[in-house]
Amino acid sequence: MSADTARNETQIDIMEATYRALCEHGYADLTIQAIADEFDKSKSLLYYHYDTKDEILIAFLSYLLDQFSIEDAIDRDESPDEQLWTLVDELLPESPPDEHREFQLALFELRSRALSKAAYREQFTRVDRLIHDAFVDVLTAGIDDGSFREIGVEETATLLVSTVTGAMLRRVTTDDDVTAAREAVVDLVESRLIANEDD
Repeated sequence: MSADTARNETQIDIMEATYRALCEHGYADLTIQAIADEFDKSKSLLYYHYDTKDEILIAFLSYLLDQFSIEDAIDRDESPDEQLWTLVDELLPESPPDEHREFQLALFELRSRALSKAAYREQFTRVDRLIHDAFVDVLTAGIDDGSFREIGVEETATLLVSTVTGAMLRRVTTDDDVTAAREAVVDLVESRLIANEDD
């Protein structure tokens, strides 16, 4: 095994340990020791690669984004409208499992760091752009094949990202039922996007 391969495997192990620790503790209570407790190798390896908790978390966000692929999120064999519903369900499931909710809460805690930390802001800018571009791809395909009306693709993608992100934030930070927010996304798709015989 080459040194690069060993290093990559170690870093992947660190990222997976970070995910588990972040879900369990959230940002505020997360420590390098908590990550080390989830890490099969020695704590010294964490410090060899990263000096601070924030360095690990920024690397973790970058790692997540590097793993994201629109091809993994949707099935290109499906119709554009089916792909759109898949994206909505991935981002805003009707009944998310507890682990999903805990992870979303941790991510929003990290997003709050972007208020004062440029490195976090850079990663979350990438997050939003990736989601936006995924919507753009699906909307464009739907317009091209006649599934969707002729709409402003960039503007509609921005609206969908903002609506879904806002609903996710409400879900993890309030006791309100966010069903209405999800229904608003559904209504947007059905009333403004889906083409019908009268168009």
